[in-house]
Amino acid sequence: MSAEPATLSTESPEALVERLAHAGRAAQRVLARMGDAAKAAALRQAAQALRDAEAEVLAANARDVAAGEANGLSPAMLDRLRLDPQRLAGIADAVEAVAALPDPVGQVIDRAERPNGLHLSRVRVPIGLIGIIYESRPNVTADAAALCVRAGNAVLLRGGSEAVNSNRAIEAAFARGLEAGGIPAAAVQLIPTQDRAVVGAMLAAAGLIDMIVPRGGKGLVARVQADARVPVLAHLDGICHTYIHPAADPAMAVDVSRNAKMRRTGICGAMETLLLDANFPASGEVVGALLDAGCELRGDSRAQTIDPRIRPAGANDWDTEYLDAVLSVAVVDGLDAALDHIARHSSHHTDAIITADEAAADRFLAEVDSAIVMVNASSQFADGGEFGLGAEIGIATGRLHARGPVALEGLTTYKWVVRGSGQTRP
Repeated sequence: MSAEPATLSTESPEALVERLAHAGRAAQRVLARMGDAAKAAALRQAAQALRDAEAEVLAANARDVAAGEANGLSPAMLDRLRLDPQRLAGIADAVEAVAALPDPVGQVIDRAERPNGLHLSRVRVPIGLIGIIYESRPNVTADAAALCVRAGNAVLLRGGSEAVNSNRAIEAAFARGLEAGGIPAAAVQLIPTQDRAVVGAMLAAAGLIDMIVPRGGKGLVARVQADARVPVLAHLDGICHTYIHPAADPAMAVDVSRNAKMRRTGICGAMETLLLDANFPASGEVVGALLDAGCELRGDSRAQTIDPRIRPAGANDWDTEYLDAVLSVAVVDGLDAALDHIARHSSHHTDAIITADEAAADRFLAEVDSAIVMVNASSQFADGGEFGLGAEIGIATGRLHARGPVALEGLTTYKWVVRGSGQTRP
């Protein structure tokens, strides 16, 4: 792991955050004056800069992966961390996709005219300076930077120590591209130290940072929510369920379940609990396909009777985000029991039903209180890019401001614009 910059040795975390925040806010004012075409062009240059820096970024990533292996990171964490030419090209492509999206800034949400002749409108505007605290995944550095800039925001990035070299290489290339496109490099700043006290300084920076977005494990999000004096847009665990209804097509149930778990086990949209209806006739086929794909299954007593390879589940398994080739399996007596289980154990991220019964599907969609609910589709589609948003800051699992994949619109707020002709209030 690279050493901390020596120039920061006498700078307190609070002073560092204040200095970077002031620079970011100044850059954001420049962004606010830039038009749609200029921001898009600068992001395209940032994407090209990432491609041009492939050797540099992959070499930095190799150092992070080697350190992660030496430190005993799990296979799922290493998968999140690892970059290769294809993944890096995907990161650059995602930046270009964000550049091609419609600019939300300046969009008129609605208009009204009052009886006194005042014309009112609500207009989308940038939030300002956004702080993003994240772990392990270096693609977040580029995704978050692109989305924030496209929506007219500056951003302070604080990545995890596991990806420190990758994040620095990606941020350096991205900043070169932005500057070539006329955007100040300070619009995207990576905190140049892994001192954990800096996180506390960011959380306390009310008036300097306008919103904090945590992306990481339960411990990180809990700390941010508990300590922040800045508004938080939270991305909690992805304890995602798939319920196989009696009217599910067996072949679809096998394919969707296997994909929902095994396509990539380390992402937040991966299925973590499979609910099999007691009246579904092909539970053995679904379970067998998962086991044969290398997934460890932990089940309740009835699930264990389906296949002797299923291990007993403990009480904590139903509330665990494995991010690995491990899956909880329960047998439930009908839709009511499935809904009850999801209500008790879901993290309100993504939950799905497999069924050909439209009434059952409609009831599931209406009653499951999650940010994303699906019918006959893999939960691995819970992703901003798959939703046509270009990329995402994260999946917001709360109920205020933004929910589900947070992309450009979720990174704006609005102002009221009032136009009059000399009206005075009686």
